[in-house]
Amino acid sequence: MSERREPPWETIRSYIEAEDREALQAFLDRLPPSDTARAFSRLDDEECNLAFRFLSPEIAADVIEELTDAQGADILEELSVHEAASIIEEMESDRRADVLGELDEDDAEAILRQMAPEEAEDARDLLRYPTDTAGGIMISEYLSYPQSSTVIEVQEDLRNKADSHSDYGIQYAYVESEQGKLIGVLRLRDLFFAPTHASIRTIMIITPISVFTDTPLEELDDLFERYPFWGLPVTDKSGFMQGIVRRADVVEAWGEVQGRNLLRFGGIVFGEELRSMPLFERSSRRLSWLFVNMALSMLAASVILGHQETVSKLFALVFFMPIICNMSGCSGNQSVAVSIRELTLGIIKPEDFFHVWLKEMAVGLINGLVLGGCMGAIAIVFWEETAFLGVVVGAAFTLNTLVAVSLGGIIPLMLRHFKIDPALGAPPMLTTLTDMCGFIFVLGLARLAIEAGLI
Repeated sequence: MSERREPPWETIRSYIEAEDREALQAFLDRLPPSDTARAFSRLDDEECNLAFRFLSPEIAADVIEELTDAQGADILEELSVHEAASIIEEMESDRRADVLGELDEDDAEAILRQMAPEEAEDARDLLRYPTDTAGGIMISEYLSYPQSSTVIEVQEDLRNKADSHSDYGIQYAYVESEQGKLIGVLRLRDLFFAPTHASIRTIMIITPISVFTDTPLEELDDLFERYPFWGLPVTDKSGFMQGIVRRADVVEAWGEVQGRNLLRFGGIVFGEELRSMPLFERSSRRLSWLFVNMALSMLAASVILGHQETVSKLFALVFFMPIICNMSGCSGNQSVAVSIRELTLGIIKPEDFFHVWLKEMAVGLINGLVLGGCMGAIAIVFWEETAFLGVVVGAAFTLNTLVAVSLGGIIPLMLRHFKIDPALGAPPMLTTLTDMCGFIFVLGLARLAIEAGLI
């Protein structure tokens, strides 16, 4: 029987209690990145602070880079300014800016003042760019050489500065004109096969693909899907090199955007939430949006109050109403998800609402008839004495599905037109409207059937 492994957070706790700095550093150094964030999320604030005070700045920086930006910022806020600055200085330039961006402005500035002037200035430059652009994602560490350099000069520079260059983890060097503008890309592997006294201009790739500092994340994701590049050079509008945006960083940033959209879709509207955050902060983040949804739900449910007589005469409707509303809501959410995805990819624009509506109506008609037919058949089988109830249920289901997919497809386009985040505004609007329409269709058709003597 194999011995049960101790969870990593318990191991960290044991090293903290024993004040065994070397063992803690060695353990975190070999802990898989996927386990690092999980382990520190299980530690309380005091344990996190103690752990980081036991770590060298280099190891602490490696750990911070494996955590989310919010987690890293929370930990640094509890350290002294000097301790936080020493850790920040050891981080990669892009992650350094991301974590500083999560801190209060005063705290971030206090840390920057404690850093080496060159490092602080570099961080301030990166903080100027929006986080969803190439400038906000890029790293400022890269290799560049003037076009007059020879192969042997570049090789000697790489050997002499091997320690610092190895931290960059890059595969290309960049060739600049006499004015400092990007004119070519030099693959490092080409240096090994070129004549030593040849000019790097003869082996560089001319007119390389590059992006501007304000290139949006969606466009970067599309570029890396089309081209198998490790990274792309980032320039300003004048063509001067500013940094490198790496494929791995774009993938990570895109995943974070999708994660935030998912949180908003679920009603977490005030930024990122983690279960390691304080209890009342997490509760307040959720309550504000839940109150809005409660008010909208009461509005939808009020439709039933106007049809009390119909419900009392045909109590079986109580069984079908929540099913119709819920299933229609599911169909609408599918349409919302597709519209948000296509808006993000640039496949559709807000003015394409008629095209989107026609496409969704076709799907909604098929799905509504199939599912409505199934529900109608169930009503006929179990309520034989009121067989026409099956027609009412089937028709209401089909009509509400058509409404749901239409709204689900169009609402994100409408919200984007008015500069509102579709992932934030679409779900409550869709839920309220489909519930109201579902109640109206079921109760209205049932009332007409009762008055006509069909039920």
